[in-house]
Amino acid sequence: MNYANPFQLGISLETGAHEEDTARGTSATPIANRDVFDETRDDHFIRRDGKVFAGTHLIIEVCNGHGLDDEDRIQKAFQDCVDECGATLLHIHTHKFSPQGVSGVAILAESHISVHTWPEIGYGAFDVFMCGDAEPMKAVGVLSRAFGTMDVRVKELLRGDGVVLDAGVAA
Repeated sequence: MNYANPFQLGISLETGAHEEDTARGTSATPIANRDVFDETRDDHFIRRDGKVFAGTHLIIEVCNGHGLDDEDRIQKAFQDCVDECGATLLHIHTHKFSPQGVSGVAILAESHISVHTWPEIGYGAFDVFMCGDAEPMKAVGVLSRAFGTMDVRVKELLRGDGVVLDAGVAA
């Protein structure tokens, strides 16, 4: 059986963990002495309403949608979400199933957007996870318009909420 080399997955990306690690070097500041509420920090955590968290993760269910079997339409919806939310697109990959359905992911500098569709019932299961200054909630309207439905259901999770403070980082 022929297996893909997992170490080739990041090839041709402008940034990667290896490049970022060497560019940043090591920090002389112990983690416990860092002020996570300092707005000048370059860590892309979100600071809102006295909370510090890694990002906003939306579980978006598109119901009674149209065009959920159209790979090009899904890729366009990903691109429109990226543009509307103020995110940075790194790569889009989709896969069309037979007889129907599409799975896909848009890799963002701010995290990702993913989907799996069941077009036979008009359903698309989207995840939109973004950190930093991106505005993931704007993806809801984009997806509603892209798939011609007002029946879009959203659940929000603040990823890392409390984890930073629980780790003993100074507030």
